[in-house]
Amino acid sequence: MKQKKAKRVAIALEMEWGFKRHLETYAGCQRYADKAGWECSITPSTASFLETENGAPPFDGILARTTTSLATTADRMNIPVVNLWMNSPVKGLPSVFPEFDVSGKIAAEHLLNRGFKRFGYLGFSRDKDAVSQLSGFRNRLNKEGLDCSAFRFLRRGATTTTKGWKNLILGMEKWLATLRPPVGIFVVNDLYCRYLIDVCRAKGLSIPEDLGIIGSSNEETICASPSPTLTSIDLNFEKVGYRAAKLLDQLMLGEKCPSNPILIPPNTIVPRQSTDSYAADHPVVSRALRFISENAHKPIKVNDVANKTGINRRSLERQFHQSLNKSVAGEITRLRIARVKRHLIESTSPLKTVARECGFRNADHLYKVFTRIEKITPSQYRNQLSNQGIA
Repeated sequence: MKQKKAKRVAIALEMEWGFKRHLETYAGCQRYADKAGWECSITPSTASFLETENGAPPFDGILARTTTSLATTADRMNIPVVNLWMNSPVKGLPSVFPEFDVSGKIAAEHLLNRGFKRFGYLGFSRDKDAVSQLSGFRNRLNKEGLDCSAFRFLRRGATTTTKGWKNLILGMEKWLATLRPPVGIFVVNDLYCRYLIDVCRAKGLSIPEDLGIIGSSNEETICASPSPTLTSIDLNFEKVGYRAAKLLDQLMLGEKCPSNPILIPPNTIVPRQSTDSYAADHPVVSRALRFISENAHKPIKVNDVANKTGINRRSLERQFHQSLNKSVAGEITRLRIARVKRHLIESTSPLKTVARECGFRNADHLYKVFTRIEKITPSQYRNQLSNQGIA
C-alpha cells in the first residue's frame, strides 16, 4: 500500500523573543503536530519563505503571528493559515487567542479578595489584547460599584528609544502620584510589572502593602526574582497552540472556517509575594499587615505583631477585626499557607524544608494546618498541580 504523505506545516511565531507566549504556543502546536504526524518547520513571519523556484506551495498549512505580506502570499498560493496574533493587521483570518477579558476578571477578583478598594491598570493603549484585559478587569469591578484608574501608553518605542523610555517612566511616576494607597494594580504583562516596581521603589512605595500587583503570562523567570516575586495569570498558551494546530488540521481537510476567533480561557492565577498582603486603610492595621507580610515566614506570634505596632494585643485584635473582619493569627496563617503553596508549586523540597522556610514549627504542624484549611494534603496539592501542568 502507498504510504500517506505527511502534511508539511510552517510555524512562524517569532520565538527568538524568548517569551512564554511564543515558546509555549509553539510547544502546543508541536504537540498536536506530533500526534498528527506532520512535518513541521520553524520559519520567519515574512512571506519570503514561501517563495520557490517552481512556484509550488512549500507547505500545506501555516500557524503564525500573521503579517499582511504573509497572509496575502498564502491566500494567493491557496495555503490555509491560522493566526495566533490578536494584534495582527489582517482581518477575518481563522484565529485562536487567549481569552484576555477573562484574565482581567480573574485579576479583579483576586485583588478584591485581598481587600483592595482602589484599583489601577497599566497597559498598552491600542493593542487589542490589552484593551480586552482592561475591559474584563473594569467590568468585574463595576459589578461591585468600583472602577479603576488606567495608565495606557503606546507599545511602539516605549522601551526601544531613549525618549520613549523616559516618557514611560515619567508617565508612570505622574500616574502613581494620583493614586492613594493601598491600590491593586493589574499590569499588561510580567516585564512591565518589573518596570512599575522599580518606579515604586524610587518613590518609596512598598509592594504589596502600598500596591498589590498582578502580571499576565506567568513568565516564571521574570516572576521568580528579584523580590518581591510576582503574582501572575497563566494564560494557557500551550493549549492555545494545540487548539490552533487542530483548527489548521480541519482547514487542511477542507472543513469550513469558523466565523469568529476561538478563545482559550486562562489556566490559573499563580499567587506570589506581590499580592501577599491584605489591603487596609487603617494606619495601625496597615503597619501590622506590613510586619506580617515581611515576617510570616518566621515563627512570629500575635504578640510580636502587637509589639511592633506599638499597641496592646487586645486593641490590635479589635482594630484588625473592625477593619478586615479577620484575626491577626488568621492573617499570619493565610500568608504562611500562601508561601507553602508557592514552594509546593515551584520546588521539589521535602515538607520539613518547606515548613522551616514558611514559619511552621515542623512538617507535622504544617501538614495539619494545610490539610485543615485546604481540605487536601500538601502532597495531594503538589500532585494535583503537577498533573495540570502548572508545577
